[in-house]
Amino acid sequence: MGRPSFRHWLILLSAACMILLALPLAAGFFGAVHPALDSFSHFRAHLAALMGIAALPLFATRFLKVGAVFVLAAILAFATTSGTVPVAGLGMKYGPLHPLDPERPVYKLLQLNLRYDNQTPERVLSMIGQIRPDVVMLEEVSDLWGAKLELLKAAYPFRILCPYPKKLSGVAILSRRPFAEGTSPSCDGRGVFALATINFGGTSADIAALHLGWPWPYPQHWEIGGLTPYFQRIGETAILAGDLNAVPWSQATSRVAEAGGLTLMPSPGATWFPFGVPESLRFAGLPIDNVLAKGGVEIHSIRTLDSVGSDHLPVLVEFSLKPKPAEPELATDLAAAVR
Repeated sequence: MGRPSFRHWLILLSAACMILLALPLAAGFFGAVHPALDSFSHFRAHLAALMGIAALPLFATRFLKVGAVFVLAAILAFATTSGTVPVAGLGMKYGPLHPLDPERPVYKLLQLNLRYDNQTPERVLSMIGQIRPDVVMLEEVSDLWGAKLELLKAAYPFRILCPYPKKLSGVAILSRRPFAEGTSPSCDGRGVFALATINFGGTSADIAALHLGWPWPYPQHWEIGGLTPYFQRIGETAILAGDLNAVPWSQATSRVAEAGGLTLMPSPGATWFPFGVPESLRFAGLPIDNVLAKGGVEIHSIRTLDSVGSDHLPVLVEFSLKPKPAEPELATDLAAAVR
């Protein structure tokens, strides 16, 4: 027997890479079985892309059909991250984006993980001043940010800050618009969840900020279980947004949506990427800052903004609220007045 050829080694290497990538890729589809498997789902898009690339060398060999099968599997796996695969259990479905209605006011909500040690807080304050969102939802609000957020108090007098006892970091909701009469904002006690009912021009909506911990082996799975009673308190018309440390198609995000009766909205794309990596590669980051809504909320757009010194990008949400139907007695009185 002669020495193995280059093509022989290429086939072996390609096959080994495909199998090593296919195993965690497949495991991620069984996140409901155990949180360890759900951790693999967060990298589904990356694993699928790499597996497809690893299969390409087989197209130049007699194993072309094997390579084609793996490429097709990679394409299907990647497609489950887009919300376009209707097969039950394989993907997720986003809620719809609604066109603007000129007869309804449009509100802005800004979601941002500040980064507890952000070295350029002035960029965050400048961005808020330029965009002037109606509501600002923040995570990793550390002591460093306490004095900085005081500078926004005149513009955002309605606020709740929920500190995290150990890390001196928590979540916050700042609002230009008043809290609904007769309601009080609340925290979960651990600084990872804040809830406020805000009056948007006569129509109220619950606004919830959430910052989940890291996936398994960290306690994210059990944290969601402990927060379920708080998710169940969210009213009929609401927006929940935050750093979920979970991608949209993960079991973790599905559990949050189910517990709160919420619908996952279209992802704005990659929102997190580690420091030191070129901005040109940010598209390969993780879409872990997500928006969920329900009831009379109509989301018009969700998009990321330029970096402001955090490892997370700001997410800007534009939405409107459906007017509440008139009370039966009031509707009768109005009809009588028209006659």
